[in-house]
Amino acid sequence: MIDSLYPLVRPILFSMDGERAHAVTFQMLEMAHTLGMLGGHESKAQDAVTLMGLRFPNRVGLAAGLDKNAKHIDALGALGFGFIEAGTVTAQPQTGNATPRLFRLPEVQALINRMGFPNEGAEAIAQRLASRTFAGPCGINIGKNAVTPLEDAARNYVECFRVVAPHADYVTVNVSSPNTANLRQLQQVDQLRPILDALLEARVQLTSSTGRALPILVKVSPDLTSEDFAAIARLVRELRIDGMIATNTTITRDAVKGVKNSEQQGGLSGAPIRPLALKSIPVLREHLGAQVPLIAAGGIDSGEAAVAALQAGADLIQIYTGLIYRGPRLVKEIVAAVAAFTRSARPAANPG
Repeated sequence: MIDSLYPLVRPILFSMDGERAHAVTFQMLEMAHTLGMLGGHESKAQDAVTLMGLRFPNRVGLAAGLDKNAKHIDALGALGFGFIEAGTVTAQPQTGNATPRLFRLPEVQALINRMGFPNEGAEAIAQRLASRTFAGPCGINIGKNAVTPLEDAARNYVECFRVVAPHADYVTVNVSSPNTANLRQLQQVDQLRPILDALLEARVQLTSSTGRALPILVKVSPDLTSEDFAAIARLVRELRIDGMIATNTTITRDAVKGVKNSEQQGGLSGAPIRPLALKSIPVLREHLGAQVPLIAAGGIDSGEAAVAALQAGADLIQIYTGLIYRGPRLVKEIVAAVAAFTRSARPAANPG
């Protein structure tokens, strides 16, 4: 039922400020979930896949950024997602950048945001994670507090990790957002290595107390060179990091020149970044090898786009901006397309 309602309410939502529309959408989603209007979107057993020691009911997930404070995991899960990634979360609460900081580019099905990781902090998010009922894997995307200097980044990431990790199914290290000053410098291998080393050490301590080795992933920018992608992938393999996500938003504007709001500062997401994000996947796959899971994100707004990402070498799919423009029916479309592709193209790969 929610699928048919969204096209009717979208014009109203798009008449509002972006963040106000975001809040109203979640109010509607929670109401629909409470009333049972989201339906029972159960994945078929043959669509499940096991990666990083986690069983994903299907290969389609929600990217970080939509549910920053992990308030709506159960309602979002009811839309049919195989996994949810909440955040970005920081060790200490922060308000993010000044408003307005979210802009639509409907002509090209895109968004520009300069949110700056506004969130309620690791402690609040951890409490919500502990009470979720969503059965699929739930990851947490962690970032650096804006006030933390780069030289102290490793400590700050570990501080956040220690709080959220006991309640997460995986943790993604966000060193690729363009909206925290100088954060993307942390993608340089010499700066990324100490962060990952510190997180791996913290994970050893977590494993000794919980008995499970929580998967750690790294999310990268689409604006890196092929050499940069290769260097990070080699580091990931060397340190035995569990996976990667390609990609975050872009600061480039070539694909949206002349479009209203394209001059706004921040990260561009949606359809215009699809070619850029897709281009990174074969490079990463080449240097990661066949065994390291790779999640595709960036401009995936149709079943066809999702299949293209799998063909390029991705194992899982994440969506965000496409959901804003197309609504909940996009989840079903991509789940169906991905299932059809995996059954026909690689039916024996990664059995669930």
